Amino acid sequence: MTRLALAFVLMAGTAIPAFAETAHVAVAANFTAVAEELEALFEADGAHQLELSFGATGQLYTQISQAAPFAVFLAADTERPEKAIAEGLAVEGSFFVYAEGRLALFGPGRDLGDGEAALTADYAKLAIADPQAAPYGKAAVETLTALGLYDQLAPKLVQGENISQTLQFVESGNAELGFVAASQVLGEADQWLVPAELHTPISQGAVLLKAGETNAAAIAFLDFLRSAAAVAVIEAAGYSVP
Repeated sequence: MTRLALAFVLMAGTAIPAFAETAHVAVAANFTAVAEELEALFEADGAHQLELSFGATGQLYTQISQAAPFAVFLAADTERPEKAIAEGLAVEGSFFVYAEGRLALFGPGRDLGDGEAALTADYAKLAIADPQAAPYGKAAVETLTALGLYDQLAPKLVQGENISQTLQFVESGNAELGFVAASQVLGEADQWLVPAELHTPISQGAVLLKAGETNAAAIAFLDFLRSAAAVAVIEAAGYSVP
């Protein structure tokens, strides 16, 4: 056996299996922890790999419209994925709702048995996500409006760029109360689950983007997202799946 042939044999015997393809996925910030868990499950068989980027849905959509190389978009609303299809940025027929979220009022150490009473109690700051960019922020404004409290509480509002930063405001003590995604505070005692009738339903849509139209990893991930294993993870995190 020549030295060159021996080198090939040694390389073949020690090769590390490579992922077939990688998909870049834009993920709404409220879905961060769930997406990371799903990523680990999806990659477990070694077939494909994901690169996740997190942010407010509106901010992610702006990046997509500016040709960011995302293959899949997991939004926190249905408006932006449907808009992506309408504007030729996503693949027709690929849209589906992968989760339905709930809004929660969170305030560590505060009595939140009566959410409306907690909102009118004595405190300095109420955190919400940017309602223009984050569907959970929009739902927070709708809730305050439905309760007739928006004008009264407007001076106390502080806005996070996304729902993750909004939670950080509350956890750091920079705001005593905050409207966050219920999935972010799953199991926490000091929260009020906002009645669903106080705001527009928070349906979260997924779509295959044009940049990922022929990406095997992107197509496989969207199929996986509708599997029983993925649905179990999503539901365990406090979401419902239609």
